Amino acid sequence: MSRAFLDASVSDIVQQLTTDEKIQLLAGPNWWNTNAIDRLGVPAVRMSDGPNGVRGSSHFVPTPAQCLPCATSMASTFDTDMLFQVGALLGEEAKIKSSVILLAPTCNIQRNPLGGRAFESYSEDPHLSGIMAAAYVDGLQSQGVASTIKHFVGNDQEHERTAAESVMSDRALREIYLYPFMLAQKKARPWAFMTSYGRIKGVHCAENPMLLQDILRKEWGFNGIVMSDWFGTYSVDHAINAGLDLEMPGPPRWRTPLLIGHLLSCQKIKESTLDERATHMLNFVQRQARRNPEVVFGDGKERSRDSPEARAFCRRLAAEGMVVLKNEGELLPLKEGKVKTIALIGPNMKDRIISGGGSAALKATYIVTPYAGLVENAPKGVEFKYEVGCYSFKYTPTLEAFLETPSGEPGWLCSFYNHDGNGNPTGESVQDYVLQDTRIKLNDFLPTGLTKTWTIKLRGSLTMDKTAEYQMGLTVAGRAKLFVNGEMIIDNWTKQRPGDFFYGQGTVEEMATISLTAGKPVDVMVEYTNTKPPSGPESDRSQPALMRGVRLGGCEKVDPEEALAAAEKLAAESDAVIVVAGLSPDWESEGFDRPTLDMPGRQNELIARIGRVNPNTVVCLQAGSAVAMPWVNEVNGIIQAWYSGNEVGNALADVVYGAINPSGRLPLTLPVRVQDIPAYPNFKSEDGQIHYREDLFVGYKGYQSRDVKPLFPFGHGLSYTTFSFSDLIVSPASIVKGPDFEVDVTVTIANTGSMTGSEVVQVYVSLPDIGLATPKLQLRGFTKVRNIALGESKTVTVKLDKYAVSWWDAVGQQWKAAPGTYGVHVGRSSAAMELEGEFVLEEAFAWVGL
Repeated sequence: MSRAFLDASVSDIVQQLTTDEKIQLLAGPNWWNTNAIDRLGVPAVRMSDGPNGVRGSSHFVPTPAQCLPCATSMASTFDTDMLFQVGALLGEEAKIKSSVILLAPTCNIQRNPLGGRAFESYSEDPHLSGIMAAAYVDGLQSQGVASTIKHFVGNDQEHERTAAESVMSDRALREIYLYPFMLAQKKARPWAFMTSYGRIKGVHCAENPMLLQDILRKEWGFNGIVMSDWFGTYSVDHAINAGLDLEMPGPPRWRTPLLIGHLLSCQKIKESTLDERATHMLNFVQRQARRNPEVVFGDGKERSRDSPEARAFCRRLAAEGMVVLKNEGELLPLKEGKVKTIALIGPNMKDRIISGGGSAALKATYIVTPYAGLVENAPKGVEFKYEVGCYSFKYTPTLEAFLETPSGEPGWLCSFYNHDGNGNPTGESVQDYVLQDTRIKLNDFLPTGLTKTWTIKLRGSLTMDKTAEYQMGLTVAGRAKLFVNGEMIIDNWTKQRPGDFFYGQGTVEEMATISLTAGKPVDVMVEYTNTKPPSGPESDRSQPALMRGVRLGGCEKVDPEEALAAAEKLAAESDAVIVVAGLSPDWESEGFDRPTLDMPGRQNELIARIGRVNPNTVVCLQAGSAVAMPWVNEVNGIIQAWYSGNEVGNALADVVYGAINPSGRLPLTLPVRVQDIPAYPNFKSEDGQIHYREDLFVGYKGYQSRDVKPLFPFGHGLSYTTFSFSDLIVSPASIVKGPDFEVDVTVTIANTGSMTGSEVVQVYVSLPDIGLATPKLQLRGFTKVRNIALGESKTVTVKLDKYAVSWWDAVGQQWKAAPGTYGVHVGRSSAAMELEGEFVLEEAFAWVGL
């Protein structure tokens, strides 16, 4: 492809495009690319998921990547400088995978911690979400990689996500849900937006001119491209006319010459509108090609990278996102000489849980498990013993670590076969691949030369390290059966039970029990086909035919009562206990919402029993959002560890052993019970609508308005030292001028404890009476004060602007600020104010835009 396009006139190219070529530009040819126009030298550009790591352009044979902590963990740092570095690192990761567009960050609101993608979003608070997103976007785009901020707007739960209307007031839409996107646009200007799956005011976001034209382009001045979420385009003319530039993925369902040509002829779409969309796409592609010519015109290969610097950064990022929720009796840190024996317990202790599921999931370059990190980084003289305690999996753990191909390579062999006229496999394999994962996703790749229906056979030699009975599990979107040493032991082929595997298209996990001997291999083979069962229609709920996959898992079969008793006995015999528990990408994922705050399995019982026999227990929770903690008073230590990426084990060790002084703060409120969540019970779509009846009172604002005490409040987090807040100055104290004003909030932080540490200064604003229901406190500024030495003081200033005093006037369709006295509240959480001041706004003002 010639580089002449870099200096070409986009308007001239548009004039030369045929109608079919214009249509080509407005949809992708496949899952991850835009269309090239070879005749005119227009290159394709590649995109990749996602928010916490750059997966690359294949689910089927993924290129390993660095897996960073989830967005909730990133937000817990309250550190914009660190988020800029996150973006910059991901920009470099994208380019080595030949991508110049990253589908990130996710900037939706955690109104409901049970939302399946809650872990992808930063916070329940729109200000924190927007500021962190802006820093991430800035860092990413500093490397020339386009940020695709998503999902615009209201994708706050997964239930009926492609159909449901988010029913909310104009004020809630503006002050809560659009607010973080507005801040990101003002401060960082993302080069792309991705639309939400659902509806606002009855109209799908992908075809909503109020959102895409009136607000995004006219009011906010956006000049990039707007793309759909994958299969989130629902029309031809409505979406094009509303301002959706790009339908993804390809091949397109809607943007075909036949459909668009017909609508052009009957003038439901105008040629000038087609030209406008094509111009947006060409301008975007040209900008990305100019910024990254070596990538766009490069070899297209995807690569992995690993370096001591990247490992150190991701380790520090993960550790600084962890939040110490409880530390009774200064149990933490477990330094040298404090304990001699530590029990390591829990279903997540040895598991490789690094991220939530769905678009954010990826194959990591390496993984340090909690067990490995805690043992390898331990203080001298500590002895460890381990018990699982209980299982908590939804699907049995994957088995790639125990598999070899017939030729002795790690993993198993995947062979594709064509079908004869009767739908049976025939002849030699069309293509063979070595896969190092027993989760096989076929949504974005099939080899060329396949017949309409086809079969894959996955073969490997399975060798376990312990003689025991094992549970084997087979889950499928399609049809599959499992053979061990030539004998079929699971039939998920002829009769199937619908489940939520693979975005709700697949089956439940069918199970079988087999006896395996340590060190003695057995041959396993999974046969999969994309044909329909002969006994009835396939369970296929709206997704396209390529959304297919199969998953093999297995684990030792344990007696639940014996496992609990063994963990309890070990805990009683140890000086201290570390439990790693929580959720996993099987429970917290795109495609479905969690049904309950409770952790799965018998984890709550396990922790309670351990805490009763040894209160010197530290519970480390892996989850992207809130979980119930009925055992909170039974243990002395609790760490919210989130999903911390592939450095999870090392980062957890750094916090537990005190290699770093923790400074993470909660970006969401942790409830005592599900009924306390302000959005309760309006979590699901009812008759195609999700009612946001809590209105502005999302998260901590709702708890404060109803005087409900949370388990742990927004902004909470403990340190291994102590700090004092003093000398609050609010300047100026009285303001006359309009929307260009600034208020400086200055405060002094002193380290009054025993070691160097970092503190977060949180500034909340209370409005005067404006005649409308308004939250008591709203976060409107924050800063991370780093590395304050013992006995040292640091003075910092947080600036407030018009956003701090404005509310949305639904009648006048504008932002307004009322005259009056505004409270300034400085604290260490939303429930722990240390200093209070005020300023007076003398005159009202209004504004529109940014």
